Amino acid sequence: MAGAMGQRLAELIAEYEVPGSALAYWHQGELHEFAAGTLNVDTGVEATTDALYQIGSVTKVWTATLIMQQVEQGRLTLDTPVIEVLPEFRVADPEVTKNVTIRHLLSHTSGIDGDQFIDTGRGDDCVEKYVEACATLAQNHPLGVTQSYCNSGFVIAGRVLEQLTGKRWDDVLREGICEPLGLTHTWTLPENVLRFRAAMGHEDGETAPVWGLMRSMGPAGLICARPADVVAFGRAHLEGGLLENPAAMWEPQVDIPNPYTLGRQWGIGWIIDEWSGHKVISHGGNTIGQHAMLWAVPDTGTVVCVTANGGRSGEFTRAVATELFAELDGLTVPPAPSLPETPAGVDVAPYAGVYERAGARITVSVLDDGKARLRLEATGELAALQEPEESDFVPVDENLFLFQAPGTRDWMAAVFFELADGTLYMHMGARATPKVG
Repeated sequence: MAGAMGQRLAELIAEYEVPGSALAYWHQGELHEFAAGTLNVDTGVEATTDALYQIGSVTKVWTATLIMQQVEQGRLTLDTPVIEVLPEFRVADPEVTKNVTIRHLLSHTSGIDGDQFIDTGRGDDCVEKYVEACATLAQNHPLGVTQSYCNSGFVIAGRVLEQLTGKRWDDVLREGICEPLGLTHTWTLPENVLRFRAAMGHEDGETAPVWGLMRSMGPAGLICARPADVVAFGRAHLEGGLLENPAAMWEPQVDIPNPYTLGRQWGIGWIIDEWSGHKVISHGGNTIGQHAMLWAVPDTGTVVCVTANGGRSGEFTRAVATELFAELDGLTVPPAPSLPETPAGVDVAPYAGVYERAGARITVSVLDDGKARLRLEATGELAALQEPEESDFVPVDENLFLFQAPGTRDWMAAVFFELADGTLYMHMGARATPKVG
């Protein structure tokens, strides 16, 4: 497999219209690295295994690991209220301000409406300023009752690290993870990334309008790394080297209402799933035209990281994983959801309406023929970077619907569910979005 993977990677990036990719995996005591394509379609710079890609939200597992180091040192617990470490911390709901814990942040169960992408400058106080701006954030759902992805929660966790250590999150990262593991190709700030080959994101086949996210989002998604460094980080979670008990991060904290997208449960930082009877821990990341995935299988010790800088990147990384894990460990990766052979007889009218949270507005409408249509709109600071998208919205059963993002072939899942108070939610893209109208 190792010998053929270089050629196969080149074939897959062509099939999925990905400009460039790098892949690294650890299996049976050996590291394998491959690259294919270009880092930038404008310059034609070759993709190589030592180039840095934005790994986006895979960063969250690194931030969670740094918090767990503080837990193991006895400086806080997972159930410490955030306000005990950050007395100035506020969100819109005073009860959440008082009671939200570190565990809530790291398992995405805080309910804080957390897709707040704001630029608070390039200064060393950017994370602190971001947390100050969280004072107006409302609740997506009541504290602790379900799971909804929360970028803001991890920036807040990054500020907790800064408060505990008296250092910038970037420096806590270097001292707590990069230096102990000897990671030479893992950086956060563009002036450091530029010392290496670096991937540029692409959208619709062209270079993205901006290179990366604002610095304030650091603890949630600003790491740039070569895949081999990300694999070394994953190995440390299986073999030791960063934590006394890394398996504590794999313990399920909450079931994910929509298990068809990322996995079945969330742990501390990690997403938890089961493939062919084996536990798999993982996390993905998306920035502006870049995508990365990290998977680790505790039973076999296999760790895989693959990156992409555009194209149908999610379908591409699923295809890589499907072939690679079948060959290496005999595991079957769950396929993307598929349409039912016969249309499901579901009355879609009760689901029609507007669903909204910070950064997104989702509209479900019913057409004259009784079929449903889905419209996705970005709001806030990212609205200028994302055009509204529309898709057919096809029921599979009473709670599961499928849709397609423009330019993709895989179907994506949306799951409807109600909380105890009767509020209807749509869960897609790891986020729970309430019906507001």
